[in-house]
Amino acid sequence: MTTADLLFTGGPVFTAGGARSRATAVAVKDGRILAVGHDLADLRGARTEVVDLAGKLLIPGFQDAHVHAVFGGVEMGECDLTGTTDLAVYRERIAAYAAAHPDREWITGSGWSMESFPGGVPSAALLDAIVPDRPVYLTNRDHHGAWVNSVALELAKVTRDTPDPADGVINRDAAGNPAGALQEGAMGLVGHLIPATTPDQLVAGLRRAQALLHSLGVTGWQDAMLRGSNGYPDPADAYRTAAGEGWLTAAVTGALWWDRDRGADQIAELVEHRAQLTIGRLTCSTVKIMQDGVAENFTAAMTEPYLDRCGCPTPNSGLSFVDPALLRGYVTELDGLGFQVHFHALGDRAVREALDAIEAARTVNGFRDTRPHLAHLQVVHPDDIARFRRLGATANMQPLWAAHEPQMDELTIPFLDPALAGRQYPFGDLLRAGATLAAGSDWPVSSPNPIEGIHVAVNRQVPGADDDRVFLPEQRLDLGTALAAYTAGSGYLNHRDDSGVVRTGNVADLVVLDRDPFDGPAAAIAATKVAMTFVGGERVYAA
Repeated sequence: MTTADLLFTGGPVFTAGGARSRATAVAVKDGRILAVGHDLADLRGARTEVVDLAGKLLIPGFQDAHVHAVFGGVEMGECDLTGTTDLAVYRERIAAYAAAHPDREWITGSGWSMESFPGGVPSAALLDAIVPDRPVYLTNRDHHGAWVNSVALELAKVTRDTPDPADGVINRDAAGNPAGALQEGAMGLVGHLIPATTPDQLVAGLRRAQALLHSLGVTGWQDAMLRGSNGYPDPADAYRTAAGEGWLTAAVTGALWWDRDRGADQIAELVEHRAQLTIGRLTCSTVKIMQDGVAENFTAAMTEPYLDRCGCPTPNSGLSFVDPALLRGYVTELDGLGFQVHFHALGDRAVREALDAIEAARTVNGFRDTRPHLAHLQVVHPDDIARFRRLGATANMQPLWAAHEPQMDELTIPFLDPALAGRQYPFGDLLRAGATLAAGSDWPVSSPNPIEGIHVAVNRQVPGADDDRVFLPEQRLDLGTALAAYTAGSGYLNHRDDSGVVRTGNVADLVVLDRDPFDGPAAAIAATKVAMTFVGGERVYAA
């Protein structure tokens, strides 16, 4: 008689299946789900490990559909400015890190918030007062801008006469001199001088990241930048090492970076990378195309121009990093080769350009099971909502950003056309239009904790919000839909059709939460913690 290796009893179980069927017990054998039901006592044997849920919720493992895991892990070992917006705390941390690392040629790190500085622009002088003798390069929390000191600018020979690159901006003072902040492609003017992150540092970063993500219930993810770009190293070899040595317990889809300074000539290289980087639990059949920037620095591509501080339209409506006409050809060729395309599309013009490219590919190639997806989706034009379902394009949400907080209220809404400002993160509209929803964090841009993202998707408020304002409440999701997006939706997006749902035969990637959030108020969702994480039926984390 077959007996289970692992048996969960005393439910409840959130299956994430389409019918939202209820269960209270799950049996696991040889890394896969053997049975789902209520009374599975007959599958218990002498060697069966039994987990009494005692009312805690069992769910499929979370899958992060857009994350930079290796970079996040590397940054955990650098000057970490996350978790605060207090300039005094930034100063303390930078000074402490510099003092603790006197032999480091460069001081590097990440995590500062634009809201901490007037207009979102920090100055070199602030850093000069802390570290006057070594170059400093600190990326902001969204990684679309860098804060540098005067030594770094001097080493890079960035002066008032240096022109802005086509895909970026050098922030300048009233006299036209570099102020100390670099946006988008301008980051590379300094970033290329930073000593390369070593292979050992990348491997250590992946180890840190995997441990952290497992502790948050994440059992698999899509890494949104392999091949490196814009001063970032290529994390591919770290994954290759982890997969080859057998300690990559997460299932990882690697998104190969599209170099926007090149054209179709790079596609042959992408095909080679796909073959070389498919090993163990790592697959690399995705190409990541960054079509625009972010709204806070006015580089997200919008259908209406940004406003100035007086509320008047400016000549700027953001940047399309890849020519839309060429994009359609690139995506058609990639789709024809069986690649999934993963778009960074934040502004509504970029969303439309990405959907136009998918439509071109569908027209030429027919409807292939390539599962293209658009990440971020801060602004989506109403005319494009229904196209997601029609084209089979998954809406890849980062819901943690869909709330009133200073970066939204002070650096975004005042500079958007009112029509655009009212169309932000339209998750409810996408759901009602039949779009497939997946979800991710974009860590280290924001918290990697899926439960925090789910809290905002349901409440449209940040956890612990000190006011009662709800950000565009008509776009809220119910808890079941938000949970399904982070599990079944992301599993679908990652072509992991045997994951994301608790059903017989699926891989036993499972998470035990410390409570059942369905039994409490929506405002308390963020209080939920992960108690245990299992990958293939093996426990990889216990609180």
